[in-house]
Amino acid sequence: MKPNPKALREYAGRRARLMKRMGAGAVAILPGAREVTRSRDTHYPFRQDSDFRYLTGFLEPDCIAVLVPGRKDGAFILFVRARNPEREIWDGRRAGPEGAVTDYGADEAYPIEEFAERLPQLLGGRSRVFYNLGEHPVLDPQVTACVREIREVSRRGAAAPTEFVALEGTLHEMRLIKTPAEIAVMKRAAELSAEAHCLAMKATQPGKYEWQIAAEIHAHFGHHHMEPGYGSIVGGGENACILHYVENNAQLKDGDLLLIDAGGELAGYTADITRTFPVNGKFSKAQQAVYEVVLAANLAAIKAMQPGSSSGRPHEIATRILTEGMVSLGLLKGDPKQLVRDNAHRQFFMHGTGHWLGMDVHDVGRYRLDGLPREFEPGMVMTIEPGLYIAPGTKGVDKKYWGIGIRIEDDVLVTDKGPQVLTSGVPKTVREIEALMRA
Repeated sequence: MKPNPKALREYAGRRARLMKRMGAGAVAILPGAREVTRSRDTHYPFRQDSDFRYLTGFLEPDCIAVLVPGRKDGAFILFVRARNPEREIWDGRRAGPEGAVTDYGADEAYPIEEFAERLPQLLGGRSRVFYNLGEHPVLDPQVTACVREIREVSRRGAAAPTEFVALEGTLHEMRLIKTPAEIAVMKRAAELSAEAHCLAMKATQPGKYEWQIAAEIHAHFGHHHMEPGYGSIVGGGENACILHYVENNAQLKDGDLLLIDAGGELAGYTADITRTFPVNGKFSKAQQAVYEVVLAANLAAIKAMQPGSSSGRPHEIATRILTEGMVSLGLLKGDPKQLVRDNAHRQFFMHGTGHWLGMDVHDVGRYRLDGLPREFEPGMVMTIEPGLYIAPGTKGVDKKYWGIGIRIEDDVLVTDKGPQVLTSGVPKTVREIEALMRA
């Protein structure tokens, strides 16, 4: 589906901002994704490289974008697959070089086979090449060989690139701060993903299988032109204590909890939601006691996402509340502050409290600047996902807690007025969850 005029303006604005940051005398080379073989002659569903899509909106495989700030004949050049009527009968339509110009806003476009031939004239006279060396084994030799050749002739007066710069350093800082258009898509992805979680809660009952609940979620995604943004986690009982459990093949048991970590991807942007709830619709006293600790950490960590505050603060707060809760539940013994300093909490809370979210579920952007956690800025989106995981057979822990794994995860946008929870459409208090499941 080709971009509409509004989307084309969005992509053009991103390219313009990137080229301004690159500066005069620079050139950027950005490859798209390639198809990946699933088995023999079949492929996994194609997904465009996030950086490439962010700058171009072009969704075909085997393509390369070149950005040349200040170039007289146009700064945005695309190399794409040529039109091929026979292959298009089998594999689908192609834009071709003509469509890359008319439908995607490229100043010039050529068949991908001409990239090596045309690269010297694009690099000549440029001092810096923005390109992620080491990530593209097929392309790396072409780019480096071209630079060597230009350097050889530079002795006769032609300027040659003298520096390679990782493109991701500049581009990923741009992607970290979402534009209004991106925020609108992420809000919708979160809204639809929340609806899917609500449907899963309503569908859950003892005797069903984890994969059946996953199917409810994925069907809702499909009905809204979405796909899973990552491998959905649907873990009942002790399976919830496996952080990246994706087998989703066990039968749900009466009296167990079910942890679902799933988010839908819409137009290249994904949501990321986790909820934990009782299979039979009613928390036991032990389950509720652990759940309330995790919920308190979730709420307090979200509140800490204020513009100008440290991005490490939510994790500090969540860790403190969770550790205090572990002591009150009898999971740990001692002074909570000292237990945190000793990392004793990591027996039951072994991951971070959040990560950037956007086109990738673990999105790009540095977490620290000059060795310190960076400050929150409006336009950043982070997940908040504290949890407690009490593996079966844990020594020194009351058996009533064995096999309880709880995580509560929300997607939170930083605004001038404070944090905005994008995933509020799915309940997370004990009362709200039990009421929804009764309904």
